[in-house]
Amino acid sequence: MATIYDIKLTSIDSEDIPLSQFKGIAVLLVNVASKCGLTPQYTALQNLYSKYATQGLAIVGLPCNQFMGQEPGTAEEIKDFCDTNYQVSFPLTAKIDVNGEGRHALYDLLAGDDAVFPGDITWNFEKFLINKDGDVVKRFAPQVTPDSDEVIQAIEDVLS
Repeated sequence: MATIYDIKLTSIDSEDIPLSQFKGIAVLLVNVASKCGLTPQYTALQNLYSKYATQGLAIVGLPCNQFMGQEPGTAEEIKDFCDTNYQVSFPLTAKIDVNGEGRHALYDLLAGDDAVFPGDITWNFEKFLINKDGDVVKRFAPQVTPDSDEVIQAIEDVLS
């Protein structure tokens, strides 16, 4: 069975992001969108990244346009939006599908029938926490903010 480390993503700059580069560190994966009511979560995501990156947390934003077309921009527009409005310094990927026939292999692993937390992604800003061993340990609903006690506690647990 494939693991998270077998998956490759494409960065927003069209470069390979092999998830194997995250071996030994925790990762928060978040499907993101620029024109969503939850878009301000970028602030909390960036704050988490700034606080915990040196302790072994990576955050990867995965732009997705599957929810009411709320990520319509080009890669350059998404990058500019995130930089200008939220000073995002964590990696962003090229747009991907998280549900349906074109679902990226990463989301088959995260939310497919055989996943620890199966079920379609419900909206933008759904979050998956991966521990240092590459195991999916938590799934957070879109409305659960990155700076909530629940998310912070889960991150601190996987970092300890």
